[in-house]
Amino acid sequence: MIDPMSHPPSPRRAPGNDGSGLVIVIPTFNERRTLPVVVERVQAALPAAHLLVVDDSSPDGTGEWADSLAQGDGRIHCLHRPSKSGLATAYVEGMEWALQRGYGFVAQMDADGSHRPEDLPKLVARMGGPDRPDLVIGSRWVRGGRVNGWSRKRILLSKAGNRYVRFCLGTPVRDATAGMRLHRASFLRDSGVLTRVSATGFGFQVEMTQAEGARGARIAEAPITFDERMSGESKLSGAIFVEELVMVTKGGLSRLAGAARRLVGR
Repeated sequence: MIDPMSHPPSPRRAPGNDGSGLVIVIPTFNERRTLPVVVERVQAALPAAHLLVVDDSSPDGTGEWADSLAQGDGRIHCLHRPSKSGLATAYVEGMEWALQRGYGFVAQMDADGSHRPEDLPKLVARMGGPDRPDLVIGSRWVRGGRVNGWSRKRILLSKAGNRYVRFCLGTPVRDATAGMRLHRASFLRDSGVLTRVSATGFGFQVEMTQAEGARGARIAEAPITFDERMSGESKLSGAIFVEELVMVTKGGLSRLAGAARRLVGR
């Protein structure tokens, strides 16, 4: 495990209140209807923040729209990928792009309107806390967090899934599956955590939470409101849930095996 104080601190404690020093990575596939609204709201919430759209050759022209906006706005960038290659790889490529260009902080959020851009300042404020977190998770399941438009069954499944993650992986995080996050770039760079991602879908969030914690990251949570997507179809599938379940279970078994070896070695 990396000592959390072994990596050099970021020159800044947190992004500016206007989002300066921050780039927000937004993966897209057929989000032409929702992305313009999300971009407008992000720029209202954090006017100095940059946005990187990672588009998987959307047939509906999402990438082309982002390109046209970028031509007249230096805060907007677009990374085109040749095909639909998975949420995890989109985030990894976007974060690597940000690290190569010297941003101090990297956020991630969805393009479908389920994450409220108005919650981003909460993550920025929490990043500036006295404990200097390396990762701030926008959490639905801490005090002040909530969801809109979800059935009771969906809420129970999400909470149960996060409890299972905490049990298997030993992480204290209450919303390890959350997708709205703010990372300290110096930690991402110095820990090499992005090179250790194996998930392709939504399991990426859990894997990153576990991997960053294992490398000494200080992890904090800030309450957010999670809305039902504005339009289109959810990208969740049975295969994605299976991937996440298998990954978490393997991690739990590995953790138990490690604990057993330590006991035997005493």
